[in-house]
Amino acid sequence: MSNKIAILLTVLIAVVACARAQPSRRHPLVQPRSPHSSGHRIVGGFEINVSDTPYQVSLQYINSHRCGGSVLNSKWVLTAAHCTDGLQAFTLTVRLGSSRHASSGTVVNVARIVEHPNYDDSTIDYDYALLELESELTFSDVVQPVALPEQDEAVYAGTMTNVSGWGSTHNAAESNAILRAANVPTVGQEKCREAYSHDAITDRMLCAGYQQGGKDACQGDSGGPLVADNKLIGVVSWGAGCAQPGYPGVYARVAVVRNWVREISGV
Repeated sequence: MSNKIAILLTVLIAVVACARAQPSRRHPLVQPRSPHSSGHRIVGGFEINVSDTPYQVSLQYINSHRCGGSVLNSKWVLTAAHCTDGLQAFTLTVRLGSSRHASSGTVVNVARIVEHPNYDDSTIDYDYALLELESELTFSDVVQPVALPEQDEAVYAGTMTNVSGWGSTHNAAESNAILRAANVPTVGQEKCREAYSHDAITDRMLCAGYQQGGKDACQGDSGGPLVADNKLIGVVSWGAGCAQPGYPGVYARVAVVRNWVREISGV
């Protein structure tokens, strides 16, 4: 094999590997909150300590923050399927018990990825993935499981929620080192469909945010928790930009797949 052909093959392999590591894209409005943009935290939020959200994890791809996730029990974490799509478990770890995505806390290897069988990477529907951990977690003040809703439990419009993560802030003056959160109200399903389109918002999705924008999850927050009344009601999924007026954040609705979560994880 000539040197020229060998170089071309090496470049092709690298391009393919990079493409598989990137969460999917669908449409200019459908932007999964993956970590591949500048910055690393919630828009319009405030710094918190991980003890305020002890279920929060940083999902890491080859030791670099990629997405968020939520502790379900001592062996399982819930995140978004677009965070794991195309990846192998041995490339992933989770960092828990730290307000910093890059240091402190505990790092645990991922043993298995179970994406929802109906996940559609073209529409970001059924955007759920369960991660089985290699070793059991030890619970403490900074590592705790989050409560889950019942199957098909309703989420009422206007319910105040908390979303947290290390996603983009869109503010260069804010450090990307510390966990942040924002409080946003849920938006009725029909209003959300009016904002995006009827076909884009499925029954597996719910929306949260202010009509005027300003507060939202963003790139790097994908897979992280949307919590109301101490229950995990949503998984950060996608949106039109971040904190844009008229476009609430879109989350994977947890109650719809409650039985699937129980079947796989036992929770």
